[in-house]
Amino acid sequence: MAQLSDDTQTPQGDTAPAALPGDGLREGIVDTLRNDIGDALIDTLLKPNDDLWVRVSAESWLATGQALKAAGFTYFCFLSAIDWMPSPFGNSQDDPDDEPKKIDMTIKQGYTGGETRMQVFARLTDIDRHVGLTIKADVADDNQVVDSWSQLFAGANWHERECHEMFGIGFNNHPDLRNMYLPGDFEGYPLKKDFPLLARMVKPWPGIVDVEPMPDFEEAADAPAADAPAAEAPASAIEGAES
Repeated sequence: MAQLSDDTQTPQGDTAPAALPGDGLREGIVDTLRNDIGDALIDTLLKPNDDLWVRVSAESWLATGQALKAAGFTYFCFLSAIDWMPSPFGNSQDDPDDEPKKIDMTIKQGYTGGETRMQVFARLTDIDRHVGLTIKADVADDNQVVDSWSQLFAGANWHERECHEMFGIGFNNHPDLRNMYLPGDFEGYPLKKDFPLLARMVKPWPGIVDVEPMPDFEEAADAPAADAPAAEAPASAIEGAES
């Protein structure tokens, strides 16, 4: 039984905060995965009764997927990548007339941390136990490749193609990494932070452009409709025109 309260006094004399109940389900998932892949499980973040994140080595990406599928995580949700480098072009919603701001280019990874700019991540769910987890792996700058999950989960095929096209991540043993959206000879990866989106440089992002105000409803109600028939002229005016 989890202890919900504790009267232990801290050195300052304050009552220590109550201990949170544990999450045996997710703790067991972490233990099982650690038994399967060993030191390749680099870091974890468990929010009790909420969610679970794990970071594994890039070399163990395929082995992690295999271990989790064998443990009951048979539903593939998605796979993608993230570029943690801040954009060198700044915030596209800033007013272009303001003084340029100094950009902090420090790379700060999210949950479970990381050691590289690029990470690949995926989401799997155990539909019987109603629990999911997010798996992340660092991708080295000089070798942006992990093994494909397309033979494990059919849905990974499309997601890996998109990830390769937009982020430049390679997937060993994927059957077909051709572009789906961009021309085959397109150079660059549009979702990397250092890819210049020329449209945003030429024209400010829509969040700050001047927008024509909506017409006043009272004025619009008084104005004649564009397709309304013209008012008939008085009979005297018609007779004057004919004479």
